[in-house]
Amino acid sequence: MPTHRHCLAAATALTLGFGVTATAANAAAIFTLKSATFADGKIMPKKVANSPANMATNPNCVGENVSPQLSWSNVPDGTKSLVLLMIDPEGRGGAGVNHWVAYGIKPTVTGFAEGEVSKPTDGYVGGKSTQGVGFYSGPCTPPGTTPHHYTFVLIGTDFDPAELPPGLTKEEVAAKIAPPGGPPVRAKGSAGLVGLFVNPWTE
Repeated sequence: MPTHRHCLAAATALTLGFGVTATAANAAAIFTLKSATFADGKIMPKKVANSPANMATNPNCVGENVSPQLSWSNVPDGTKSLVLLMIDPEGRGGAGVNHWVAYGIKPTVTGFAEGEVSKPTDGYVGGKSTQGVGFYSGPCTPPGTTPHHYTFVLIGTDFDPAELPPGLTKEEVAAKIAPPGGPPVRAKGSAGLVGLFVNPWTE
């Protein structure tokens, strides 16, 4: 006949097992953005930097402007479209550089292949980056600095995919998502990813 101690041990094991299972399930449901091109918080490959062909007057553009592979999972409930931003907060002396502004991404889309957004595509609505274009513009990190933190932010919204017009800046998109003076009622959730880049580039 089982003792009280045996019953208590069994109950504890069951509780712990359930806790691990619940934790794993909760972790699996987290809205996540990742890349096969680089690891979060690590140096990105040289090819993702903007190219001299795109920015002939900027000697700090030392790459090929190959956009990194991006994928995401567990899009928040109620999401009608996704917004994807790439920002260098240290760029322009700390004023920041918006390298890519994309929105109207359908919630059925789960990512972009490497190089896919280096040029206009119908997979999203192009906004207006600091460089003045609607597609990916890679890093042109100035020399003599610590690595810049190129931050990719993916936002689930309740905007219909065609609701926002093309050509919006990052600030204009942000104001649509979270109107000044009000809560971010148009956002359903967000996920982030950071890639580093330094010039001169070293692996």
